[in-house]
Amino acid sequence: MALVSFIGRVLFASVFILSAWQEFNEFGVDGGPAAKELRPKFNVFSKTVSSHTGLQVPEFDIKYVVAAAVAFKGVGSILFTFGSTIGAYLLNLTLLGALLFFIGMKNSIPTRQLKKKAPKTKTV
Repeated sequence: MALVSFIGRVLFASVFILSAWQEFNEFGVDGGPAAKELRPKFNVFSKTVSSHTGLQVPEFDIKYVVAAAVAFKGVGSILFTFGSTIGAYLLNLTLLGALLFFIGMKNSIPTRQLKKKAPKTKTV
């Protein structure tokens, strides 16, 4: 039973390991495509926080956030594979971030509005 549990943890963690590896390869100098997608969302977030609280959000480079996400995925999946609960918490944080990203993308896509048909005129 322990072998089956280990294989299940390896298969589950492999999704995160492969994702972290892909983001690491695409990282480049500017943070890669993940940083380009995250920058406008961070700008909206900082404007919202500033308008509601009056506090200024400190300016920082988004590539550090992407690097932290890659590190969370990589370290969390390795720790999860060997049965650590800290690894499970890191992967839960990664999943939460992915879900929030999905919700943000879903809300940014404009919905298609149905065209109203003009009523037909009756001729006499």
